[in-house]
Amino acid sequence: MAMGAFTEEDVISVRHYTDRLFSFRVTRPQSFRFRSGEFVMIGLMVDGKPLLRAYSIASPAWDEELDFYSIKVPDGPLTSQLQHIQPGDKILMGKKSVGTLVLDALEPGKRLYLLSTGTGVAPFASVIRDPETYERFDQVILTHTCREVAELTYGKELVEAVREDPLVGEFVGDKLVYYPSVTREDFERTGRITQLMDDGVIYDELGVPPLNPETDRVMICGSMEMLDSCKQRCERAGLKEGSNARPAQYVVEKSFVG
Repeated sequence: MAMGAFTEEDVISVRHYTDRLFSFRVTRPQSFRFRSGEFVMIGLMVDGKPLLRAYSIASPAWDEELDFYSIKVPDGPLTSQLQHIQPGDKILMGKKSVGTLVLDALEPGKRLYLLSTGTGVAPFASVIRDPETYERFDQVILTHTCREVAELTYGKELVEAVREDPLVGEFVGDKLVYYPSVTREDFERTGRITQLMDDGVIYDELGVPPLNPETDRVMICGSMEMLDSCKQRCERAGLKEGSNARPAQYVVEKSFVG
């Protein structure tokens, strides 16, 4: 990646949630444009060379700064160093954003499912803060599955903030539904999202019919295994995969960070 392909941005704040998860906020270049749900290359100079990885932008497109949510990989070439950034430090950021977790890649529908695991909730932090999401859908269901309860904190606080946000709150109303689950600890809801779908638990608890290509649209972001299993459920229900060029009923993002 040529040096001219990215800018240097200032770290504004950093927050560590667990020994595995942290978020950070950086300055946004005035010329930087993105659609809610897209990702951008983020990185550091390591041994005199730029080392960058794809990161979903967790901010809504109207924000004046940019949020990111990251896992810490102890031996990861980038995150092993990125997790030590402090306010005032500089990071590298690509000048162009891309991605398929955007409203434009979906056909109109009634209900939007945002299925996430771990840091896969990051692009949805952007999507649920975009007024257009609520103009397009009657109901927005954000599911977030983590291993431990503490790992849900980011998503839980995000949803609370969205509902109280002076700009977006009036669009949200009661359209946004938050549906967390945990796989390795006791919690009000345990199990993978695919299991909760297969057993019909999610539909019973939310009082909605099972996935239907006529009404439902789905965005999926998480581990490769989760992406594949959620895709299978969508296909089985008759939903077709969409893209920027050809909108359809569900879309998948593969953004991996090491």
